[in-house]
Amino acid sequence: MTQELSDGPGAGLDDLRESGPVDFLVVELPTDRATGDAAFPYLVDLVDRGIIRVLDLVVVRREDDGGVTAVGLEELDDGSTELAVFEGARSGLLDDDDLAQAVDAVEPGMTAVVLVYENVWAAPFATALRRNGAQLVASGRIPVQALIASLDATEPVG
Repeated sequence: MTQELSDGPGAGLDDLRESGPVDFLVVELPTDRATGDAAFPYLVDLVDRGIIRVLDLVVVRREDDGGVTAVGLEELDDGSTELAVFEGARSGLLDDDDLAQAVDAVEPGMTAVVLVYENVWAAPFATALRRNGAQLVASGRIPVQALIASLDATEPVG
């Protein structure tokens, strides 16, 4: 693993002027099947290839009664992935309010993986834009489910 993380606020964010865009994801996993065997090897690969840098990776479970329980990465690691490298990945960007909002996005009885990452691949482009006085003024995502629904709606019936 080539990613290096240090503890404390701002870890991994040494020079923001040369960083790529930072995004976050909240992934809902069924608690009874909350392992990283299917998807997390791809996350490790993205980091190893220098495409992204993980800034925060936090796992919490939303209990059936609405309570929240912290989950260690070892509970997601089935042994086939090197998730331990992300243990302690905390940049200081996520605070308790952010985690509360993330947990609100998942159903009771589910596990939430909150991932904050830098798009390292875009850093040179973003840096060049900033040096020329440009700034990002809008950004967004189109969920795959919405894209599929839109394409299905445009298919001719018959």
